[in-house]
Amino acid sequence: MAGVTGLTFLALCLPLLGALLSPFVIRRLGANGAWLLAAVPFLSFLHLLRFIPGVARGEVVTGGYSWVPSYNVNFSWLLDGLSLTFALLITGIGTLIVLYAGGYLKGHPQQGRFFSFIFLFMSAMLGVVVSDSFLMFFVFWELTSITSFLLIGFDHEREAARRAALQALVVTGGGGLCLLAGLIFLWNITGVAQMSLLFPFADVVRGSPYYLAALGLVLCGAFTKSAQFPFHFWLPNAMEAPTPVSAYLHSATMVKAGVYLLMRLNPVMGDTPAWEFLLPLFGGMTLVAGSALAIAHADLKLKLAYTTVSSLGLLVLLTGFGSQYAIKAAVLYLVAHSLFKGALFMIAGVLDHETGTRDITKLGGLLSAMPLTFAIAILAAISMGGLPPFFGFLAKEEIYAALAGGNLRSLVFTAVAIFGNGLMFAIAFSVGLKPFVGQAAETPKHPHEAPVLLWLGPGILAVLGLAGAIFSGVTHHYVSSPMASAVQGGAIDVAISPMPHLGLPLALSALTVILGVGVYWKMGQARALMVSFLQAAGPGPDRGFDSFIAGLVRLAWRLTRIVQPGRLEIYVTCTLVCLALVLLVPPLIYGELPSVFVWPRDVQLHEWAVFLLAVIGLAAVLSARDRLTAIISLGIQGFSVALIFLLFGAPDLSFTQFMVETLSVVILALVMTRLRLSPTDPRPLLQRLGDGSIALACGLGFSLLLMRATEGPFNAALTDFFNTYSKTIAHGANVVNVIIVDFRGTDTLGEIAVVAITGLAIIALIRMRAGGERKLVAHDPDRVEVAE
Repeated sequence: MAGVTGLTFLALCLPLLGALLSPFVIRRLGANGAWLLAAVPFLSFLHLLRFIPGVARGEVVTGGYSWVPSYNVNFSWLLDGLSLTFALLITGIGTLIVLYAGGYLKGHPQQGRFFSFIFLFMSAMLGVVVSDSFLMFFVFWELTSITSFLLIGFDHEREAARRAALQALVVTGGGGLCLLAGLIFLWNITGVAQMSLLFPFADVVRGSPYYLAALGLVLCGAFTKSAQFPFHFWLPNAMEAPTPVSAYLHSATMVKAGVYLLMRLNPVMGDTPAWEFLLPLFGGMTLVAGSALAIAHADLKLKLAYTTVSSLGLLVLLTGFGSQYAIKAAVLYLVAHSLFKGALFMIAGVLDHETGTRDITKLGGLLSAMPLTFAIAILAAISMGGLPPFFGFLAKEEIYAALAGGNLRSLVFTAVAIFGNGLMFAIAFSVGLKPFVGQAAETPKHPHEAPVLLWLGPGILAVLGLAGAIFSGVTHHYVSSPMASAVQGGAIDVAISPMPHLGLPLALSALTVILGVGVYWKMGQARALMVSFLQAAGPGPDRGFDSFIAGLVRLAWRLTRIVQPGRLEIYVTCTLVCLALVLLVPPLIYGELPSVFVWPRDVQLHEWAVFLLAVIGLAAVLSARDRLTAIISLGIQGFSVALIFLLFGAPDLSFTQFMVETLSVVILALVMTRLRLSPTDPRPLLQRLGDGSIALACGLGFSLLLMRATEGPFNAALTDFFNTYSKTIAHGANVVNVIIVDFRGTDTLGEIAVVAITGLAIIALIRMRAGGERKLVAHDPDRVEVAE
């Protein structure tokens, strides 16, 4: 088991190695380096394949390493039917995307950087689907947002790409914070922090008074990541990324992370009225909105992006519908969607790459010039349209078997599914058929067949969509059934075949095809109708996001003007007021004031003299008429404290205090000589009284705190520890020195760094002031003073 654990950890880390090697490989081999880099995810894919037989038998593979045992925080992974299927999709499709990107970005000066970003994202996504620990799951979840930000904004010189990247990061990152709160709720409800240990506590979670709060937070994280209404707007905007990114992130990986989360938590948080109401509701709205908006666009990638939104809505609807048939349908559709949508996105990129346009109204008659591309596109389109004998047909039949029923809820969601699937049928053939048939159109580039790196990936995915259905028995045994069982939390056997069976699901599927053919036939009119509707509806969530960000910036600016007005006096006053409240209010509320004030006894005359010297120094500071006198008088306080340390047996501390005070006085005096030194205190009397009251409150608070602390019994544990180990461990006889340079060495290093940086800042300030004086004098010989 240890060997398997080590190999699994290595397989999960291989994409990180690819991220490091990519720039060097591309620099040496150019676009052909994609063949070598593709071996990285392919090796991970091959290793994960080893677990398929065991997982198909119902086994669950776990492993990992203890990180913080005292808090039960581990770096651990969980491989069951759900996580293993996702991991195979991530690494398998990732291999094809690496090859595709090698051809698509051939000659791009930043191709090496692009591959590094892709591998970083791949590693983060793998971490999401295999993480068992809550903490590691959240870390990888946020890493997918960060790495997708880098990929979406890859063409950072374009404003649209920067905006899309920022939008995706804000939406998914904000949802990630909600998810973190939801996971903390689950942790507190159950007392466990690992997915594999959470399942036995399903009844505890559902019966908790905090269930709805946890559910709302988890759904917020999942809905933002998987672009559910009303957060759907960020995904189509992310099409500003290069096509390999669109094909990978937004069809097979990142956007399905939210669906994965819902499927993973279905055995724990599902089977409740809230779950079975909220998921179908938002999923249904997303399905309708995404498929309708896809009709309104002529850009191939945007049309596919909006159908991805609708497909994600369908998956969320099925996950929350509350039946085994719905779970089977969700599993089948998730796999089918990954295959056909990844292929169609890459085909859209091929058309753009070889013709110079993605506008569907400017494409036509490409069959003779690109027959291989047409064959791949039509295979993927047939699967997306749900026609036999493709895997998409199996998914669609199972969808209607799950949703069809006699009650109002079933009728409504069946109608929603027919509407959404019918429009997606039309979009599928608009992308996969229309550019290749009809009269040849003039395109910016002369069309020709793409090189092997561009058609290999979509070709494999399209063929897998056919082979998976033809050999459905094998597919269900090793993929569909184990995945559905993991989502359900119990054994489920998926047995649907590609042979059409007479019944209600087939009738509904036929109705879907009729609707899709009708919309495809009248696509121009449907597009014009949707454009008119959107114009009449006014600004949508995308414009709302811009307004939100603009309002947030204005709020931040105004709030900053209030809390950061640029006056040091206000900052110091607020800090000291808070300090006085912290020192005085809690002791008064909780009765922790000193029980009795004890006047010091046996104080020697020379000790009283030192105390008197400190009081005289304080009076000198308060009565000083210029700043330089106040600074020098302030040094009296420090020297008096140093004398007290010396008298009470702390010579090392006393020496340190002498040095600090001396340097402080010298440095401050040196700085102040460059500034106006008078008047010392321009504040009115009322303000001076207020500031004095704050200072007295702080002093009183510290005094009471020290007095209360000395009333308790002295704990000599640290004293005994340092006395015992200072010489044996640190090899030093002077305990104070050993504490400073060994036991608290890092702290001391930090203090030294602060002093050094302060000194450098002072030198820079002095030189800047001196330079300013010289410039002013050179400009105006009669001017002898530099204004503050």
